[in-house]
Amino acid sequence: MTLQLDSCTYAYRRWQPPVLKDFSWQLPRGLTILLGPNGAGKSTLLRLGAAVAQPRTGTVQFDGLHSRTKEYRKSVAWMPQNITPMPNLTAREYVSYIGWLKGMNRHDAWAHAAQALQQVELAEEADTPTTRLSGGQLRRVGVAGALVHQARVILLDEPTAGMDPKQRRVFRDILRGLTDRVSVLMSTHDVADLAEEADNVTVLEAGHILYSGDTAGFMEHTPPGTASGRAAEGAYTALLERT
Repeated sequence: MTLQLDSCTYAYRRWQPPVLKDFSWQLPRGLTILLGPNGAGKSTLLRLGAAVAQPRTGTVQFDGLHSRTKEYRKSVAWMPQNITPMPNLTAREYVSYIGWLKGMNRHDAWAHAAQALQQVELAEEADTPTTRLSGGQLRRVGVAGALVHQARVILLDEPTAGMDPKQRRVFRDILRGLTDRVSVLMSTHDVADLAEEADNVTVLEAGHILYSGDTAGFMEHTPPGTASGRAAEGAYTALLERT
């Protein structure tokens, strides 16, 4: 039971070269960190996985469900990099609305919204207008929106961008608590997001996979003599320099 891309090709314009070409990959269980420089294809991979975009060729599936189906979109949740507050909606109303858009009836969406906010430690802000939430709180509301319809895969695009160290720690702890029930893929530019929480790492460069495996295997690429506390950065840099 996994999300997988098989021989996918995708370009943003027909006259442009593909961002991904004949690209195959599958999401491991647990928390996976997606690394790569700008233009590597991280957001494209996430958009294909979330069925926000469809490949020109190839298929995207989860547990036998094709990405063009309603059942697939209910199983896979996507949180874009920017979470926009909605005027006149509280945190609970915002999350409930996402559940309704995913096909839940209003009663279930409202009930599950409260549970989802509890999971991301925002129950006390349920009645707070989204326009009054901090950036870190808005991102947690975005995760609650992914949880409300009981998705089995959550895709997050740069979710910790702009957070202070404390907010980042809270956010990572929340993600760590979810991975016994769902698989999480989180793209980031910050190698420090690996910390000790990530189960797996995938590194992209120009639409090609440089590494995809467990975190321990990724760390083996750290050059000898790398300063303490910079092992993950050293491994990432070493992989990029081999291309």
